[in-house]
Amino acid sequence: MLSLSVKTALASAALLAATAAHAELITFTSEAAYLAAVGTTGVDNFDDLDIEPYDGPLIREAGSYGYTAEVGPSTPIFFGAGDDGSDWWLSSNSRQDTITFSDFTGGSIAGAGGYFFGSDIEGFSTSAGSITISATDSTGATLTYTIDTPGVSSFVGFVSTAEITSLSFSVGNQPGVWPTVNDLHLSVSAVPEPATYGMMLAGLGLLGFAARRKAHKAA
Repeated sequence: MLSLSVKTALASAALLAATAAHAELITFTSEAAYLAAVGTTGVDNFDDLDIEPYDGPLIREAGSYGYTAEVGPSTPIFFGAGDDGSDWWLSSNSRQDTITFSDFTGGSIAGAGGYFFGSDIEGFSTSAGSITISATDSTGATLTYTIDTPGVSSFVGFVSTAEITSLSFSVGNQPGVWPTVNDLHLSVSAVPEPATYGMMLAGLGLLGFAARRKAHKAA
């Protein structure tokens, strides 16, 4: 009969395997909490933009990770935005359009997020009733989060145990409000702690030992 410690290790290994097998999406509304849940992160601060139109799609980078930004369906044109002439944001030319980030490169992107809020027709931040952000991962799962009365400090990030394939956001039909993002975050998954690796390897070893022991008894 297997000892209690062996059973515990086997159960832990099985739990880790089950976690890996069933991907899930998690929402974070704190940048610090998001960063604590992911590995290396690149940020696109959009400070190369100005208050002027930009034809989409845009091919951009967040640190070491590349991505494509698209907007639509009414027009493929983006617009730069900002309050003070030094911190620039990305917005749409048509206020009811949806902005989507996808086609990530440079790594297996497991996390994506940023600061989401509304701007006005002149590109300045403005009050919005809400803004809706959605993330989809490689399993086809989609998670949507709505921020009520968002401001320039409203952060939302998504982390998947699979890979993030797209991130999109919109404000819907709110007069005088355009969807706007700052500091887009793209992240790879966190590297498991050495203890986690050790537990997995120990569990797999014990599984092999138990199988050999059972086969020996049967013989």
